[in-house]
Amino acid sequence: MDESELFTLDLLNIKDPSFLKSMSTTELEALSEEIRSFLIENLSKTGGHIGPNLGVVELTIALHKCFESPKDKFLWDVGHQSYVHKILTGRAKEFGTLRQYKGLCGFPKRNESEHDVWETGHSSTSLSAAMGMAIARDLKKEKSYIVPVIGDGALTGGMALEALNHIGAEKKNIIVILNDNEMSIAPNVGALHNVLGRLRTAGKYQWVKDELEYLLKKIPAVGGRLAATAERIKDTLKYLFVSGMFFEELGFTYLGPVDGHSYEDLFENLQYAKKTEGPVLLHVLTKKGKGYHPAETDTVGTWHGTGPYKIETGDFVKPTAIGPAWSKLVSETVRKLAREDERIVAITPAMPVGSKLEGFASEFPDRMYDVGIAEQHAATVAAGLATQNMKPFLAIYSTFLQRAYDQVVHDICRQNLNVFIGVDRAGLVGADGETHQGVFDISFLRSLPNMVLMMPKDENEGQHMVNTAIKYNDGPISMRFPRGNGIGVPLDEDLKTIPIGSWEVLKDGEDACILTFGTTIQMALDAATQLEETGLSIKVVNARFIKPLDEPMLHDLLGQEMPILTIEEAILQGGFGSAVLEFAHENNYHNAKINRMGIPDQFIEHGSVSKLLEEIGMTTENVVKLLTSMIPQKQKRA
Repeated sequence: MDESELFTLDLLNIKDPSFLKSMSTTELEALSEEIRSFLIENLSKTGGHIGPNLGVVELTIALHKCFESPKDKFLWDVGHQSYVHKILTGRAKEFGTLRQYKGLCGFPKRNESEHDVWETGHSSTSLSAAMGMAIARDLKKEKSYIVPVIGDGALTGGMALEALNHIGAEKKNIIVILNDNEMSIAPNVGALHNVLGRLRTAGKYQWVKDELEYLLKKIPAVGGRLAATAERIKDTLKYLFVSGMFFEELGFTYLGPVDGHSYEDLFENLQYAKKTEGPVLLHVLTKKGKGYHPAETDTVGTWHGTGPYKIETGDFVKPTAIGPAWSKLVSETVRKLAREDERIVAITPAMPVGSKLEGFASEFPDRMYDVGIAEQHAATVAAGLATQNMKPFLAIYSTFLQRAYDQVVHDICRQNLNVFIGVDRAGLVGADGETHQGVFDISFLRSLPNMVLMMPKDENEGQHMVNTAIKYNDGPISMRFPRGNGIGVPLDEDLKTIPIGSWEVLKDGEDACILTFGTTIQMALDAATQLEETGLSIKVVNARFIKPLDEPMLHDLLGQEMPILTIEEAILQGGFGSAVLEFAHENNYHNAKINRMGIPDQFIEHGSVSKLLEEIGMTTENVVKLLTSMIPQKQKRA
């Protein structure tokens, strides 16, 4: 392929990466720009993780040129930086459907391509998976390279550090690519980030060490004393050239830092890594957002992942929002309360931007802690604060709270500590798909002793729930809230507390009752209105406390033998509906007619929330059908 052919290369016709093998560096540089233009153009329409992918164009191309995927295995940690990999493995033609219903996934997906060998969405898993694959390779006596690509932010995750420890001890042949752009979703924090900062400025170490060893071998052997002296000289210079030698001490051969946008540097170091026995860590410096000015100059994480945008200006194309963003409403209410209560401390695991805590951080810098991608640590820090009569607010996405489950059980609930957990992105989140759908938190939090779990019907009730959580002194309390914006209701000036375990009747009725909360309340009200036209009277209850239940109201409903339908935008197994069934059974309501609607026993893939709800049957029409079938015929009014 000559350069003239390259410049007309149709990315849509790429079937596999083999075409890269014969390309010159000049051609590869042109291909890099073509891929960047393709990404900027396509993601302006679909949205997606633009910043991470623009930063790894050269690195991804270099990996596919130097290795043989899928025989050699690339594991993309988090996975949101795998778009270039998808293009090079024949999926460019599907980018118009990226993150859309039944379209191309925004993360690696094993059923999409044989080149996707590991599925990711949460960070810090690639090194452990790579170790598993390396063990399998060696037991089967196969020959292949295992190449996990992990970011400097993900490296702060405890699981990644556990894996580094194991890989270094076992001396497995694994080439770890540390993609260091000084950012994860937000700017990275912590001591390890500072270690990497020193490495960035230390210059290349491996070549200096090799040249030193060569020179020492030229000295005539005059006994063990000189040999020992030579080893001490090497060790001394090792610490001189790279401060700390963190990775070398863990058992890795450290290479770098390398310019991640220079093919010459990448090829030289990747070839060296391939020849090196034992685990290697190649430290690659990249620029997040490279090639698109708005993303390249982003210092806070705005361009990490976006919706559609205007290419010329970088302005985001956002749907018209009526109410405030849920994350902002919650964080700003906490901020308001923090002005009156100096015990309030906010904690986030690397999500200050997503959780809208910038305002809190600017006003209370000494009471705001971003602990990095370390959800387990975040939960136990909150527990430690609570033991000292502080009021910790743990801002965490539902899908990331899963990673801190043991700490919530063992450190927070078991000790009955006053930790307020703001469960952000609860329910279906849409385009990020199955790794990010916040549908399991009800099941795993409801089962825990001492935990209170609630969800508001709108933003006004939401601010009162935040106040209720902060004022609560009897143990842990969680408030789940959805992605996106509120519905635009007026906000009360004065904050109130809501009685724990109390439900609210939104619409009275006699023939059946819908128990629901949060985002599905409107669906219930719409169904009740439709059924009214057929002569049926449906009660709709805002079951805002998922735990504890409003037991007096349940006794009243079940005592009347009123048919009950529970609706929840969460997994049905162990969910709110299960709690209502358990209550009926435990209180001997054997004739109770209870049905449940919610997320079935499956992982929900990516797409718009409305499309996903329709696919699983959570629609107003199905609520109407289900209630109609539950109400005895003789009870229906003419």
